[in-house]
Amino acid sequence: MTVSVIGAGLAGCEAAWRLAQEGINVKLYEMKPEKYSPAHKYSGFAELVCSNSLKAARLGSAAGLLKYEMEMLGSLTVPCAKENSVEAGGALAVDRERFSDAVTAKIKSHPLIEVIGEEVTEIPDGTVIIATGPLTSGAMAERIKELCGEGLSFYDAAAPIVTYESLDKEKVFYASRYGRGEADYVNCPMNKEEYLAFYEALISAEKVQLKDFETHPFSVYEGCMPIEELARRGVDTMRFGPMKPVGIDDPRTGRRPYAVVQLRRENSEGTLFNLVGFQTNLKFGEQKRVFSMITGLENAEFMRYGVMHRNTFINSPELLNSDFSMRQHPEIYFAGQITGVEGYMESAASGIIAGTAAARKLKGLEPVVLPRETMTGALSAYISDSFNSGKFQPMGANMGILPDIGMKIKDKKLKYEAYAERAVEALKKELERVGSQSNS
Repeated sequence: MTVSVIGAGLAGCEAAWRLAQEGINVKLYEMKPEKYSPAHKYSGFAELVCSNSLKAARLGSAAGLLKYEMEMLGSLTVPCAKENSVEAGGALAVDRERFSDAVTAKIKSHPLIEVIGEEVTEIPDGTVIIATGPLTSGAMAERIKELCGEGLSFYDAAAPIVTYESLDKEKVFYASRYGRGEADYVNCPMNKEEYLAFYEALISAEKVQLKDFETHPFSVYEGCMPIEELARRGVDTMRFGPMKPVGIDDPRTGRRPYAVVQLRRENSEGTLFNLVGFQTNLKFGEQKRVFSMITGLENAEFMRYGVMHRNTFINSPELLNSDFSMRQHPEIYFAGQITGVEGYMESAASGIIAGTAAARKLKGLEPVVLPRETMTGALSAYISDSFNSGKFQPMGANMGILPDIGMKIKDKKLKYEAYAERAVEALKKELERVGSQSNS
């Protein structure tokens, strides 16, 4: 038995790993380094493009619960992330290259995984998992369109990265919002006058003209909204978003700034930092001019400017089952952002689900039925719920997609911890159930 997995991103690597761990031979196709998408630059697998943060680490959060469940399901990427983490307060952030290298090494050293370095232009026969990502290349994109019908599209953006050495240390300070975790974020405080000047420069700055802009509707997913588009919604919009000062006091004044830009460590050495929430489509020269107006970034050295690119995803509620297999072609699975799960770990989780489902089906075993109370189960239900067809938009992990817990808990922290405890227990019971059946 051999399964073809197309794409060695987060989802493809998790799918290949789960299949191989279940004793299934895998052919993992990856077009890098022979060919790169517009957003990818590194030759390794599981490349992180937009940000190096995998979001909150604590179990009582949606992102933390998702990662915990993924480890229970045999994740490859979560342990690799923990082993290559960088300080980021209460979040799990990674050194991108070391994380990619770790995942690549694990995949390439597995005896049941054959890595094939070529671009796939036709959907292979037999069982296949399509994890080509939101930037699927031309010929394969056409095959997917033929298989699924018209795809949906939106635009995605990445934030700039600057060197720590080039920051003005007299003007910035370390702190985490509300003092959570270690003080791992560099904060750039701005007064009202500085903020308003920055706002005016930002909304009038020149943007990059997107390819095919005139022929494709301009639709930006909220989770990756370019900072300049957010600013155009109103003068104070950024102060309620990535520049919100709530929970941060400037130690030199003892007061809360009017606005704050946070920088998050990009690598383990702490030499590079990214501008949190500053995804952008401004021209490179404009990024240098406008973002240098931020307090402490007057002489910042930009090692990577923000970029924007088009993403596509299929209408999963019409096409997929909750195990990410196609309703009309059950031997074909999809995984990753192309399914409409939004976020790094959400994409990786879908790969685990698809890989596990395909392996167990091939081995004639009972499927793992992810409880609706779990974050993985809730995401699976969301992408396969026909109610969402026609109005389908990407969805990331959040407590709102879980069933109500059925008890009154006023404290949000305690409530979310209760949700997490319920989810862990539900998943544990399901894994025990399928484990006992597999061993009988």
